[in-house]
Amino acid sequence: RHKRRPTGAQTDSTQLRSPGPSPFAAMPCECQVGLSSLFVGIVIILAAGVFTFFPAFLDMFNNPMYISLCWFWFTLGCAMTLFGSLWECLGCQKGGRWHNAKAREDEEAPTPYIMIAA
Repeated sequence: RHKRRPTGAQTDSTQLRSPGPSPFAAMPCECQVGLSSLFVGIVIILAAGVFTFFPAFLDMFNNPMYISLCWFWFTLGCAMTLFGSLWECLGCQKGGRWHNAKAREDEEAPTPYIMIAA
């Protein structure tokens, strides 16, 4: 006797898996968490300062909700800047293509060229 192949709703869960590894598993993450947090935090702080300028000096947008939002963005920028600074100072960044100091430790020096006189 031959076995019937399952069809439709009878398929096994192992048959639904894609063959091979996930394309995301093969791609290493080379994002710079510390530097990105540091610079984005500084930009957010500067933007919060620009938006705070209007109610503080020009007496425009003098709404308590607007001022609370300015404080929120300023606090978020400070938190991101602090996180980025700590991330970089504590050396939490993994080595990779963009993190050259750690990536170069295992490399050998290239072979020097030899000039041949004609």
